[in-house]
Amino acid sequence: MQPMSTTRDGYRTPGPQYLVAGRYRLRSRIGGGGMGTVWLARDQLFDRDVAVKQVISTEGLSDETADNVRKRAMREGRIAAKLAHRNAIAMHDVALDSGEPWLVMEYLPSRSVAQILHATGTLGVQQAAQIGAQVADAMAEAHTAGIVHRDIKPGNILITTTGRNAGLVKITDFGISRAKDDVSLTKAGVITGTPAYFAPEVARGAEPGEASDVYSLGATVYTIVEGQPPFGVDDDSLVLLHKVARAQINPMTKSGALAPVLLRLLEPSPAKRPSMAQARDLLARVAAGDRGSTHQVLTSPLTTSDGGVPLWVQRTPRPTRTTSTGTHLPVGGPGPSNPARPAPPPRASRPQAPAGAAESSESSPATLVSGPRATSGSTTSPTTLALSILAAVAVLAAVVILVIALVS
Repeated sequence: MQPMSTTRDGYRTPGPQYLVAGRYRLRSRIGGGGMGTVWLARDQLFDRDVAVKQVISTEGLSDETADNVRKRAMREGRIAAKLAHRNAIAMHDVALDSGEPWLVMEYLPSRSVAQILHATGTLGVQQAAQIGAQVADAMAEAHTAGIVHRDIKPGNILITTTGRNAGLVKITDFGISRAKDDVSLTKAGVITGTPAYFAPEVARGAEPGEASDVYSLGATVYTIVEGQPPFGVDDDSLVLLHKVARAQINPMTKSGALAPVLLRLLEPSPAKRPSMAQARDLLARVAAGDRGSTHQVLTSPLTTSDGGVPLWVQRTPRPTRTTSTGTHLPVGGPGPSNPARPAPPPRASRPQAPAGAAESSESSPATLVSGPRATSGSTTSPTTLALSILAAVAVLAAVVILVIALVS
């Protein structure tokens, strides 16, 4: 019998070990998108791990609405399948299980940029520029194919954590994307996406286009380097929408050489913004700096300024049972200070571990020493000192006894 779980409303949903469409064995939940839950699954036919997105169930929906959900899922798969780029998650299949659509995608051990920022607060200018450049490279090809993403944000950008491509950037979740020649399946006047990364014209009700993708990318890179979106954060979506519609971004304080590029990407007028290909080139030049090449920026994994692999990309040791890390991989190493959380206690410095290596959880003896360190050979242990005194006393006693014997 297929493993199932039951919701409060009595609706039965697939759980771990459920076999989707007779082929994809569910293993564990790894995330969620605007349309449904994402599972890690095993493709029984090709014997490989895949990411399977469970689209919102059509149970209890009217025939018209259910058909609309299925069409939307098929459309997402069809749109994503058009894009084959190293910086975009690949779409493998659209499977129907008991009439319910499932999207089957490339599985990538990774962390989202949103997760990374939650741990580090911000990233450096060159790293932020390289992330933006690689996303722009994929999206430039998507725009050429007539695909508009409509929801570029930190949560939809993944950074690989394992293998020789650790540090590679991938854009994912084309769930609300559309092709230019596709019939829209959303109701007129309904805005879909994430308000904090909207372009001003979208916040005012205009249809998203290629220029709004460029703006969303600019807002994402701004967030990576500044630590918050261009218009700040607000729990009230309507208040945030009004801020976005006015197109008055908060001043930049950490962007450095990226600031002029971000101002171009965040241009209020969509007609004056650069194309996605131009945005890619602008970002790549900042990431390359004076010594690198833009080709290397676009084709190489993220690295530190000295050429090493960032600690937050490396796979870290498995935590002990007493440490709760949630459902995501822990991020290694302390990041820039974040006012939202107390700073970690200082640690003794040591060399950065190579990519893929597990950092020992035990401190070296040098890190356990407190106070001034003694010079080798300059101190004597208490035990040795005590034995020396006893020996001296014994010799003195023997001499005294010998003297008394001679005198008597």
